[in-house]
Amino acid sequence: MVSVASFFDLVEQDLNQLTENVKNLVGAKHQVLRLAAEYLFEAGGKRIRPALVLLMARATSPSGEPTEKHRRLAEITEMIHTASLVHDDVIDVSDVRRGAETVNYLFGNKVAVLAGDFLFAKSSIYLARLGSLEVVELLATVIDHLAEGEMLQIKNQFDTTLAFDEYIEKSFYKTASLMANSCRAAAVLSDMPEELCDAAYNYGRHLGIAFQVVDDLLDFTSSTETLGKPAASDLRQGQITAPVLYALQEFPELSILIQREFKLNGDIEQALDWVKKSQGLIRTKELANQHIKQAILAVEKFPPSPARQAMIDLTDYVLKRVF
Repeated sequence: MVSVASFFDLVEQDLNQLTENVKNLVGAKHQVLRLAAEYLFEAGGKRIRPALVLLMARATSPSGEPTEKHRRLAEITEMIHTASLVHDDVIDVSDVRRGAETVNYLFGNKVAVLAGDFLFAKSSIYLARLGSLEVVELLATVIDHLAEGEMLQIKNQFDTTLAFDEYIEKSFYKTASLMANSCRAAAVLSDMPEELCDAAYNYGRHLGIAFQVVDDLLDFTSSTETLGKPAASDLRQGQITAPVLYALQEFPELSILIQREFKLNGDIEQALDWVKKSQGLIRTKELANQHIKQAILAVEKFPPSPARQAMIDLTDYVLKRVF
């Protein structure tokens, strides 16, 4: 398996500094908000999204180094991502994320919602200070998409008539939009031509969709310890993901269990058995691989560089999480 370190080497120092910078940026007057924000950023995570911004900056910047605006964009990206996770945990009533207790579990739902709102607001202030109207619009679109994705997820719970295009759309809104638009924003800050700004966007878009598809696959193939949340939790909550959509084509009777929300004894176990007996898991891997290939084609439009190679290595890591 490709290690996280292999593609983080170029930006490791930047990322270490980023964590401290973000904690300083979100310094709040209210003690509980400050403690909640500090807890979030100390809890860790792979920081793939800010790493993407910094790698794209290195691949597009004339000097090969991120500018101060690129670094601030990376910090803003992490703030937006973290805010979305806090709100997700409130909506999903999650007690654990990444193996650690959630903000809503520790501080209560009211503080968690305020902490998420606070991070969105802070990120918007620092975004405006970058002085690029296009970059502001790109990241504002992400925040809009995050809300849109949550609404789609709620609307489509236990809905076995969900179309595959709708599943991909939801995956884009919830995960890929931030990667796509922040990658494009990094290229915009480097004054790249439109063709390469588009390539940056397409790289982030396809990488993000693959990332979400793999996450949906891991819900069925990984242990609770690996996921940091109960295995098959998405299915239990009525989330219709790629493995389920594929399994429904082979086992239509699965829809009966989903539509009655697994209320009878043995329903969830039978549903899991059908998903695993179907070609759903294999076809989901293939779907992720298709998007990875598209991401590589997009990033190969940039001149060869260590940063470009690191972004190609990142695609390998995303896909190989399922093996």
